[in-house]
Amino acid sequence: MSLLQHARTCLANQVANKSYNAFISRATEEQLLRVVPDGENASTQRPLEGKLIAIKDNICTTDFPTTAASRILHEFPSPYDATVVSKLRDAGGVVAGKTNLDEFGMGSHSIHSHVGPVSQPSSMEHGEGQLSVGGSSGGSALAVATDQCWASLGTDTGGSVRLPAAYTGVYGFKPSYGLLSRWGVLAYANSLDTVGILAKDVDSVKSLFHAVNGYDKKDPTSLAESSRRRITELVEQRKRSGRYRIGVPKEYNTSGIDPKIKSAWRATLKALQSKGHSIHPVSLPATKLALPAYYVLAPAEAASNLAKYDGVRYGTRSSGPDTSGGVLFSQTRSEGFGDEVKRRILLGNYSLSAEAIDNYFIQAQKVRRLVQRDFDGVFSLRNSLVDEGGDGEGEGERVDALLVPTAPTLPPLVKDVKRQDPVAAYMNDVFTVPTSLAGLPAISVPVKTDHGAARSQIGMQIISQYGDDELVLEIAQCLSES
Repeated sequence: MSLLQHARTCLANQVANKSYNAFISRATEEQLLRVVPDGENASTQRPLEGKLIAIKDNICTTDFPTTAASRILHEFPSPYDATVVSKLRDAGGVVAGKTNLDEFGMGSHSIHSHVGPVSQPSSMEHGEGQLSVGGSSGGSALAVATDQCWASLGTDTGGSVRLPAAYTGVYGFKPSYGLLSRWGVLAYANSLDTVGILAKDVDSVKSLFHAVNGYDKKDPTSLAESSRRRITELVEQRKRSGRYRIGVPKEYNTSGIDPKIKSAWRATLKALQSKGHSIHPVSLPATKLALPAYYVLAPAEAASNLAKYDGVRYGTRSSGPDTSGGVLFSQTRSEGFGDEVKRRILLGNYSLSAEAIDNYFIQAQKVRRLVQRDFDGVFSLRNSLVDEGGDGEGEGERVDALLVPTAPTLPPLVKDVKRQDPVAAYMNDVFTVPTSLAGLPAISVPVKTDHGAARSQIGMQIISQYGDDELVLEIAQCLSES
């Protein structure tokens, strides 16, 4: 299929799947077909030439509004492209539109959006209703899953690329923190936010990753060139036999995992064994503390980041009178933010308050360090950002990568999610959050199960040491060929 034919197919699918609300804004047929080549000169094409790529609507673009699915940024026109968008354009990529998400990236099911939830049709075994696509990058994942684009960019703070990938049956890759520039990405939690990639195959993930990867002097969290060279040297020193030691953390084998997920986990481990890789039990004792630590740290950073949205410098100003003691922006923020964003702002402000910071925020930072040390203690590759390797306190021998489920359950129905207690929804991130706290690379891979459950509803997560992103992609490629 030529690039032009593929673009037309994507456009047709966007129209056919409009009811699932994957896009907030889309390019017109005239706009896209004017810039997509016919594909005849393939040998001279740039790596992403003519590929339609959807962009999560919290990543700035000049040709579409950047709203973060929030009323307070309704039709906000960005004066610049985010660095990752500039890089994909330079590589020949074409922006297909901006995808729907949980407001400011805060959610696990893409239902907290000013323009309405993202959803997908359920299978017969789930009964009537629409399934959750996961969050917060649900629109980006569904756009790929339903062939409305070739690939998409999302953001992953605590699992926001990997969880939607698992729920929609695509590949969702979160690179090591700092590899991809965050300049031009609306911040949720600066120390956790990572631009991620969603695609239908590993080769597409690799192509897009290599195109947007690189140091950016405009981003203070971008990994410096010297650090990148140090990582490369460490990785190259490893003896590559093509056979890897795969770790299975005992703390992830909880009673709350759906039996079909466990079956998929066992089947995936057997598939890796059949290809010559060895399986080893490991222990990550701080894992059980990762989720509560995350839900202290992330809201705290969010409360600070969202303080600037006041309708004066940023955001849509309320037309009504201020109601809280004459505070200039009280009505604007009350109307502009949704309930979930308000909840996290309140949580964050409390944990940063003088009376709570020592017992909550400081303790959560200590837990974060313990989580990182646990990972360093089980990986054979040294963490290039620390002076020494992990303490090795975990049980078992050191391994090259870990294999764990992406989510503990199959995608729930949207109507059931809306009835959930917020804390129950937060539990969905239990398997993705530890990796985010440590800044490690991870990819969610769609897999089959012995029970015949749909491939589009189960994901397995491959995790490796900081900077060992190519290994994660290599093992994902291995699984895709199973």
